[in-house]
Amino acid sequence: MKLIFKVVLYIWTSPNTLIGLLLGLFGLLTQGRVQVREGCLEFFGGSVSWLLSRLGSQGVAAMTLGHTILGQDRETLDLVRSHEQIHVWQYEKWGVLFIPAYLLCSGCLWLAGKDCYRENPFERQAYRLEDPQVKSWRQ
Repeated sequence: MKLIFKVVLYIWTSPNTLIGLLLGLFGLLTQGRVQVREGCLEFFGGSVSWLLSRLGSQGVAAMTLGHTILGQDRETLDLVRSHEQIHVWQYEKWGVLFIPAYLLCSGCLWLAGKDCYRENPFERQAYRLEDPQVKSWRQ
């Protein structure tokens, strides 16, 4: 029964995971790498690093898309894995609705003149629940 439930979660998140897989494939074609950790494919290097360095005002360390995690490099993924795994759990809960819900929250915060990343409820939850060692690394 547990296996069936896990398969359902992978199917429920599959449209978002597909986006991550396509971006990861481009990374692999441009000398990027992939590893499997905690039920996810983690892509890093190559065009994945290039893309992440251009997101946001200062770039981002990592980004989760379903059961794929895109990271700048292997070391960064090791540091932020607990935070990104919370986003995986959020994808499992929200499924195909996660990206629209996340972007809607960010948009509303931006319109209100607030920090659309740090004050996003999905990020606040991930920061609250992540591994204490990750929290100390960020400070």
